[in-house]
Amino acid sequence: MDRKAIYGTGLALLLLAGCQRGPRLVVGAKNFTEQAVLGEIVAQQLERRMHGRVVRKLDLGGTMLAHEALKSGQIDVYPEYTGTALTAILKRPPDRSAAAVLSSVRAAYQPWKLRWLRPLGFNNSFAMVVRKEDAEARRVKTLSDAAGYQPGWKLGVGYEFVQRPDGLTGLVETYRINFKGSVKQMDLGLLYTALDQGQVDMVAGNATDGLLASRPFVVLDDDRHYFPPYEAALVVRDEALAANPGMEAALQALSGKIDTQSMRRMNFEVDGKHRDVGDVAAEFLKGLER
Repeated sequence: MDRKAIYGTGLALLLLAGCQRGPRLVVGAKNFTEQAVLGEIVAQQLERRMHGRVVRKLDLGGTMLAHEALKSGQIDVYPEYTGTALTAILKRPPDRSAAAVLSSVRAAYQPWKLRWLRPLGFNNSFAMVVRKEDAEARRVKTLSDAAGYQPGWKLGVGYEFVQRPDGLTGLVETYRINFKGSVKQMDLGLLYTALDQGQVDMVAGNATDGLLASRPFVVLDDDRHYFPPYEAALVVRDEALAANPGMEAALQALSGKIDTQSMRRMNFEVDGKHRDVGDVAAEFLKGLER
């Protein structure tokens, strides 16, 4: 290789290095729509505020895989839910106090050198959902109201809800709701179709399900606060925060900014309208600037 070629190659490498100045951060997420949306929001926020290279790993699998990836430094930050951390990772019983759960997981994660930032603003707990027409006809707004409807309800749930410590058994003990016949267990993706078609008239969904933003469904108020909190928050490696001044401020700027209605809408934009996750995240962040 002659001197001109060597000089040209070296110059190209220097230019490439210059283009990649700034931190290299890795954002993770679990493998379902809401996590992908949140992960993309975080990635774009860091790109905008930190001006570095952000690597996306937004399909990590389940809770433990994401948690281990964070502990081992394969990722620097990912969105998690306080109740999930408490029960699935720490193996502790559910707690109905949002403040107590957040305090517990923050303290328990410190030996791993992982930090929980302030919650993002929504609680993706279980939600008992009925058709709007039934809620109006039967005059029910709360789960206590539902317990007073004596003809009873045909209930549909995901398979896991029957076995969970914060699932069906405790719900019945707390509210004494009369469920007609056997509880129908099905894949989570079929719950709202079954409700819409009248196969059931109440389902156990989640508070941020996208279809709640687009169909005439009503979430009954958990007026006795049976379901424990599942507040979404970002969990970050201390080492990443220390090595990247400004990272914490960029991430904390998202705290308290994503409410339940916003998360429902974004989930529906992706699942219901089949929009690109990156476009939905960019639209949300643009809205924060207004």
